[in-house]
Amino acid sequence: MSRQNILTGSPWEDKMGYCRAVRIGNIIEVSGTVAIVDGEKVKADDAFAQTENIIERIAKVLEEAGASLSDVVRTRIFTTDITQFDAIAKAHGAFFGDIKPTTGIYEISKLVSPDYLVEIEFTAIAQ
Repeated sequence: MSRQNILTGSPWEDKMGYCRAVRIGNIIEVSGTVAIVDGEKVKADDAFAQTENIIERIAKVLEEAGASLSDVVRTRIFTTDITQFDAIAKAHGAFFGDIKPTTGIYEISKLVSPDYLVEIEFTAIAQ
């Protein structure tokens, strides 16, 4: 089976030796993704906006891999503040309410920057 690496141009891809997503056959695995916190639309204290930003960006990555959000079969959500569950769930549900992938949400102590409240990994199976 051929392997397709999907790169986004992040300097961390070369520094850390990873890519945003890998497609092998019809399986697509997407690396843990955090929001682009711009301080305007996506703020460091807004778990809903961060979750929405992540999913919107990953929709584009999946498109590049020949898939879409409707092909997502699993999400793994990591948060530094589980009290933000309702906000995270609301944003996740806005995209996946009809798709209903399996998911898990886990509180962790830290992400790579204190600006990040949410990080999500995705698994998709392309049609």
